[in-house]
Amino acid sequence: MNYFLTYTVYVLILSLLMGISTWKLYKKMGYNPLFAFVPFYNYYIIQKETGHPKWWVAMAYLPIVGPIMMTVFHLFLMKHFGKSTFSQRLLTVILPFIYMAFINYSKDPEIETEDELYLTEDEKSEKKKESFAGSITFAVVFATIVHVFMTQPFGIPTGSMERTLLVGDFLFVNKWSYGFRMPMRPVAIPFLQGTIMDTGEKGNPKDDPKSYVEAVKLPYARIFQFSKPERNDIVVFNYPQDSVHKAIDRKDPYVKRCVAVAGDIIEIKAGRLFVNGKPETILGDQQKQHKFIATTGSQLDIPALYRQYGFLPVQEIQTETGYLYDFQGLTDQTAKEIKELPQVIELKEHIWPKDSAALSYKVNAARDSYTKNLDTTQSIFPINKKWNQDWYGPLKIPKKGDVVTLNQETLPEYQWIISEYEHNKLENKNGKIFVNGKETTQYTIQQDYYMMIGDNRDASLDARFFGFVPEENIVGSPMFTWMSVEGLFSDKSSSYQPEGKKIRWDRMFKATNTGEANKTSYWWVAVILLVLFFGWDYFAKLFKKKNNED
Repeated sequence: MNYFLTYTVYVLILSLLMGISTWKLYKKMGYNPLFAFVPFYNYYIIQKETGHPKWWVAMAYLPIVGPIMMTVFHLFLMKHFGKSTFSQRLLTVILPFIYMAFINYSKDPEIETEDELYLTEDEKSEKKKESFAGSITFAVVFATIVHVFMTQPFGIPTGSMERTLLVGDFLFVNKWSYGFRMPMRPVAIPFLQGTIMDTGEKGNPKDDPKSYVEAVKLPYARIFQFSKPERNDIVVFNYPQDSVHKAIDRKDPYVKRCVAVAGDIIEIKAGRLFVNGKPETILGDQQKQHKFIATTGSQLDIPALYRQYGFLPVQEIQTETGYLYDFQGLTDQTAKEIKELPQVIELKEHIWPKDSAALSYKVNAARDSYTKNLDTTQSIFPINKKWNQDWYGPLKIPKKGDVVTLNQETLPEYQWIISEYEHNKLENKNGKIFVNGKETTQYTIQQDYYMMIGDNRDASLDARFFGFVPEENIVGSPMFTWMSVEGLFSDKSSSYQPEGKKIRWDRMFKATNTGEANKTSYWWVAVILLVLFFGWDYFAKLFKKKNNED
């Protein structure tokens, strides 16, 4: 069903519930009881009768924001009829239509009026508390509107985009870069992505409570899409193969570089990326880095190297003759400088052999740390190719309208597209492929797909493992870094961690998606946002006071 048609159905259901549970109250207020069933106008009357700003009604049916504002309106209405004790408010919040119906159909509910001149000190104190609670509520609503409909903050906990985006960077993401994706789970707790908190088995999100109502859902829709991701864009997207969350917009957020768009052919040879047969374009803010293995006669001072080079995850292994250091990602310049250290016997870039498995395990750390390879046909995409991180492809990125051939060889490449991303019933029985119950040897792609890969190629969980990223999973693009803290996130794959926590002041409010070495500063945007967030309520009260004086 169309997004806006589904949305309209939900609005009509909510309006019907509102009318059934409050029509008598509207009659008491002097209105036609049928107005209780009219979307938006029913809440407009509540705002008018209780003396609150009428424009608040515009937020009544917005996704995520709407449930908060509706609760506020219900509380206003119940207070208007004298129901303002803690227990009455609690019932209004958790059982709104049931409790309001109870008041509606009870014997003669009466409007309660209050005169400022005759308020007791306790009543005045209670009114101040209500005013403060209202200010907090409106601040939450304002922040939620910004979070849902404009820009959303994301943190960088891993080094997959080093040294373009650093571990500990916090970004504001522009949700309108590639058209605004409408929220698909409209009833949700503000500011939370998928789960509320870790309440079950540690590290297992499947048993954690969800932050949204799964049953209330809207289909995918994107509005004002004037551009699409281009090659070399840094893109925030929802992880396609998240097994915990079925809702697209609630899947874990990832940030990678879009190295290939729909219709491109990607290939990686000896760790070097080629798109459509040409070497990748390296932008000014990118630093190519690769995995290096160092053999030393004595232990390196890794903490000192951390202080010198910043991000430097490494696995340290003691051998019979010295030490082995597995550096996760070094630039050519950093590798050259480390190679010149007196303790270093040998430093060489690690490239997986062609047609070998992508992972390995240690048999004898003292002699050879990479002896046995594992069969990774279930971890590299597609699962039937004997590719690895350094030798990958050629692979064509699907484009909307492409007609692809389906057989046992090509099915692993397209099975997630057909069954999960484009929501068809896919069956593979007795060597035959069935889509929606019909045997077929071809399929027409319904949306564009992208290849998202991290700049830190040898330490990135990216499209080489989880496959194509559908257009519907695209969130937006990073605008600027609003905070950056070194040492905030630990790296379990590294023997050493940064010493303490340190704010990187030089990265604050710098643009993140320009490709330029010298980034533009967006400090003025931060100032505007802070003034709006903290000053809105003050200015609203100032104008209200002026109007009252007039």
